Amino acid sequence: MAKARNVLGGPLRTCSMDPMTGFYRNGCCDTGPGDYGIHVVCARVTREFLQFSRARGNDLITPVHEYAFPGLKPGDQWCLCAQRWKEALDAGVAPPVVLAATHISALEFVSLEDLLAHAIDRPETEEV
Repeated sequence: MAKARNVLGGPLRTCSMDPMTGFYRNGCCDTGPGDYGIHVVCARVTREFLQFSRARGNDLITPVHEYAFPGLKPGDQWCLCAQRWKEALDAGVAPPVVLAATHISALEFVSLEDLLAHAIDRPETEEV
């Protein structure tokens, strides 16, 4: 099985172990069968984004103990659905992203230019 790649073409890095994120709850923004939300954008959530997401029906703030979900606070890193990140971008509240931990399949929904404009980490070379 091939290793997952990030949007820069390198190996997919860990997004967050605390809180534990990812569709597979392995800390990485991998995707595969059953991941209908396509949780592939590693983002550092902001208060504005969390409020936006809650208003759209996805409350990421409130803990859900039966799913071992601690609830997120600003500054936490989390694997977001690519389409939700794009919605937030269009609304002007897209949270910053970690390129090395964002799965390459995110590029099916958002442009590399948009991700670069919101990147916490920067590519090592000018060519992307």
